[in-house]
Amino acid sequence: MYTQCPECLTIYKVDGAELAAAHGSVRCGHCAAVFDALRTLSLQLPPEPIERLDVHATLPAPPQLELPVFRPIPAQASLFAEAADRARAAERSSLPAFAKRRRRARQRRNGPWLAGCALLLLTLAGEIAWAEKARWIDDARMRAWLDPLCAKLACRLPPRHDAATLELLSRDIRPHPSVPGALIISATLRNDAPFVQAYPTVEITLSDLDETRIAMRRFQPREYLGDARSIAAGLAPGTSTALVFEVADPGKDAVAFEFKFE
Repeated sequence: MYTQCPECLTIYKVDGAELAAAHGSVRCGHCAAVFDALRTLSLQLPPEPIERLDVHATLPAPPQLELPVFRPIPAQASLFAEAADRARAAERSSLPAFAKRRRRARQRRNGPWLAGCALLLLTLAGEIAWAEKARWIDDARMRAWLDPLCAKLACRLPPRHDAATLELLSRDIRPHPSVPGALIISATLRNDAPFVQAYPTVEITLSDLDETRIAMRRFQPREYLGDARSIAAGLAPGTSTALVFEVADPGKDAVAFEFKFE
């Protein structure tokens, strides 16, 4: 199946199981926009050239399903379960002594396997926690525990991220003084959070008078800050910093620009 991002019009091939798990909500891998994949879901692509996939109309009421395939009967299921329990109880009571001893010995042999499974589950939980470490590091409740623990262990946690507490004080765009066909975009950023914050990923969008996007680029901290020590130290609470970006000039139609921090 296929769907299309409404922001950058990129078409993706999607899997039904992923859409069901996310209730149709997906994130574009090109522009990072979150959108409803069900709106343009299609089994096949239309003939090229492709501009936009058809958007499904919204029904005023949920459709009624008319063709049943299967319906479990709870009463019969409970009867089958009771019968199976009685059969197992009868089997246990009818087992001779040597068979019971053999069963207990087999259960003891399963002990190492159960311990191994528990160890694997703990390892899996640790891997999941490591994969989601950025979320734990940025969580204020977790940092209240992690910071004192890390201080005792003489380790260093990376700075937190909270884009909502970053304030854009000023911005400016002008032609590059030494590179033809290029622009210099400058901005002043202030950290209003009460903690040291990591430098954000900066998304700059250039648009025309109709607010139609002409160009967009995302800058990592290493692309607009040359000092690796400053990046590692982060932005202190209440301090401001100047950001400078060099971009290609998309043309005279680009008359507006917008900053977004992640």
